[in-house]
Amino acid sequence: MRHVAIIGSGPAGYYTAEAAQKQWGDDVRVDIFDRLPVPYGLIRTGVAPDHQSIKGVSKRYESVSMAANSRFLGNVTIGEDVSIAELQELYDAVVLATGAPNDKMPGLPGENLGNVFGSATFVGWYNGHPNFAKLNPQLSGKTAVVIGNGNVALDVARILAKTRAEFAGSDIVGHALDLLDSSKLERIVILGRRGPHQIAMTPKELGELGHLTRACPRVDPADLPDEGEDALLEPGQRKSVNHLRSFAAIPESHRADMAIEIEFDFFAAPKSIMGSDGKVTAVEVERTRLEGGRAVGTGEIYEIPADIVVACIGYQTSPIPGVPFEENAGRFANAEGRILPGLYCVGWARRGPSGTIGTNRPDGFSVVEKIAEDIGNGGGKKGSAGFDAIAAARKLDIVEFHDWQKIDQAEVQRAREGAPREKFVRVEDMIGAAGLE
Repeated sequence: MRHVAIIGSGPAGYYTAEAAQKQWGDDVRVDIFDRLPVPYGLIRTGVAPDHQSIKGVSKRYESVSMAANSRFLGNVTIGEDVSIAELQELYDAVVLATGAPNDKMPGLPGENLGNVFGSATFVGWYNGHPNFAKLNPQLSGKTAVVIGNGNVALDVARILAKTRAEFAGSDIVGHALDLLDSSKLERIVILGRRGPHQIAMTPKELGELGHLTRACPRVDPADLPDEGEDALLEPGQRKSVNHLRSFAAIPESHRADMAIEIEFDFFAAPKSIMGSDGKVTAVEVERTRLEGGRAVGTGEIYEIPADIVVACIGYQTSPIPGVPFEENAGRFANAEGRILPGLYCVGWARRGPSGTIGTNRPDGFSVVEKIAEDIGNGGGKKGSAGFDAIAAARKLDIVEFHDWQKIDQAEVQRAREGAPREKFVRVEDMIGAAGLE
């Protein structure tokens, strides 16, 4: 019998568990750990609340958890409740699927001012992550600056621009919905160091900006390359640039009817964040030009007034004591998923924050193939029974999958009209809903 522990219950963790089930059938036992009492990781707290179709993948993970040879073990903090070394003693393989939950900040002077956030923090706030539920960003000013040219920047800009009615059918948490409903924002500026051909924005997400009730996107036609150059782009990138071209062609008469403008400021590198009385007031920006595909400063400096700033430039994995870590890359040091004997990593914890949810599936199957090469038939370790003994001795409040189902049911029952659920944002409330108080 083989025993596998997976740390993290997001897409990478569940695809790895699925791969283990397919690799060994009944000859494996898989325990999936998470520090929160609820599963699904970024599906729950990272995917935009108005993208419910993407969240539907959790149904697939549900079948993995309900298999007889797999368990979800929530409310367990690795490094506090149990150590990696202890898990390695109990399991033939320990797989770190912890994702990249920490913000990568731009390192700008003034980024510690009030009302300046990283995207993990801000997205966690409107998605109801317990760590960020009390964030309380101030939306009483006129201008928001979003730093980054990827889909997360688009998500943040779109969420800031939507009306309350446009959140119908989403699972945005109530505290965020109420604050967004009172927002006084009139301008959202999306800063990108390079140009339209270098964006990491997909067509679907860009296209959504063209259909908002009270907000209109703006692109300066002068920032767009000659249309003939679009032929050199990949098809998806070409579609994205076509959206930008359509935004540039929107008549001013239409813009005048909109309460909010979403402005794409290309060739713009933030240099510092300026403030007064401890709160952000502006972003200092340097105009750039492209040289060999890289953004190079031109020396032209200007300021953008800013009442809130959200940096959407990437994420980092949380280090774990005793596990080799690459600080610059923000991930665990590994060779194709192998860290140390019996210790592996997968997903963003392995490769850094890149790829889509689906990218994690082949990643999970690949690391399980390596585990199979390394552990053979298993080493006769205690596995789940050994962890259960530790949990009982330390009186850990473990949330298993049937407990999560109670939390899930309670969230669905407390949903506002038209919403799929109202998430609990306090761990204590999740534990209470599971009946484990």
